[in-house]
Amino acid sequence: MKANNYSRWIGACCLTVLVALYLVGAVSHSSLRHEIQTLPLWAPIVLGFRWSPVAKWIALPCLAVWLLLMITIWTFLAGWTHLISGHFTPVEVVLTIVIGAASACGIGIGLKWETATPWTAVFGIVLLSVALQFAALRLSFLPSISSR
Repeated sequence: MKANNYSRWIGACCLTVLVALYLVGAVSHSSLRHEIQTLPLWAPIVLGFRWSPVAKWIALPCLAVWLLLMITIWTFLAGWTHLISGHFTPVEVVLTIVIGAASACGIGIGLKWETATPWTAVFGIVLLSVALQFAALRLSFLPSISSR
């Protein structure tokens, strides 16, 4: 597969996660929260469709966070863990599957894609991406946002 295709697939996987999370926000009446949570996904979407190898390194941490969150939701729904709580409608459960599948697909593609990005840059990009994703998640749970 050409690097262009890897890049586009990364962008498509991130876009799928973003749209599914927007739909979760619409169904659960918490659109603002989900819009904030997905802000870090915009960078790999734009860069992915522009064929930038940096898209991989920005996307991987975001997709890993979303996959881990979906696994946490699934283990809660199965009654195995109680790291989170809440009620999930059937539509939301289906969307967690879409988000998890798109995240896993994006991670798989990212791990196959070889880029020439220097490791020092990779380290900085990954660190920044993780920080932005966690900051977006934290910000989305502030009372002024989560209550809207």
